[in-house]
Amino acid sequence: MAQWIPRLIDGLIITMQATLLGFALAVAVSFVVGLGSRIRVLRPVFRIYVEVFRGTSALVQLFYFFYVLPLLGVHLTPLVAGVTALGLNFGAYGSEVVRGAIEAVPRGQHEAALALNMPRWLAMYRVILPQAIRTMVPPFGNILVDLMKATALLSMISVGDLAFVGKQVLQSEGSAVGAYIPVMLMYFLFAVVLGRAVRGAERLASRGLGEVTA
Repeated sequence: MAQWIPRLIDGLIITMQATLLGFALAVAVSFVVGLGSRIRVLRPVFRIYVEVFRGTSALVQLFYFFYVLPLLGVHLTPLVAGVTALGLNFGAYGSEVVRGAIEAVPRGQHEAALALNMPRWLAMYRVILPQAIRTMVPPFGNILVDLMKATALLSMISVGDLAFVGKQVLQSEGSAVGAYIPVMLMYFLFAVVLGRAVRGAERLASRGLGEVTA
């Protein structure tokens, strides 16, 4: 079993890469869709995107990006296909977080910014978003951890992540206990690190809001 430790660490590194890249894409998509859906002409397009990606299986989306897009002339590496599928999937959920957090800011804040003759984009950037971000951080933390767990799906398209290496250990050693206990432990430790990072982000967001409102 000891000979598999380096392979498991390599798999963990790939899981980390997929998690962080997928989350970065999800956050970017969340803000684009969450803010863009406030524009009337774009709202139907973004609504279709959200409904499609929230209403279909992440595994099916993953297979689409890896197996169907090449038939249309778009060839992605397994990791890129996986990151893209997960980023767009979780971005659909994140966009609702962004939209809800913005709508939760008291209406008086919007009106006060406009009363100061601020353009709408500047009011959003300087007044609304700093307050909304504090509300966004905890649900985005949940999205981050959920996305990390969903990276195990990437093993279905031969990405050499932690789950994929765990399968190889099982096939080689023939022991599910020996294969999956270290895999579970590595996932758990990574989740603990992510949880601490999220709590740190919550403290920073709260401190930043205090400076804005002071």
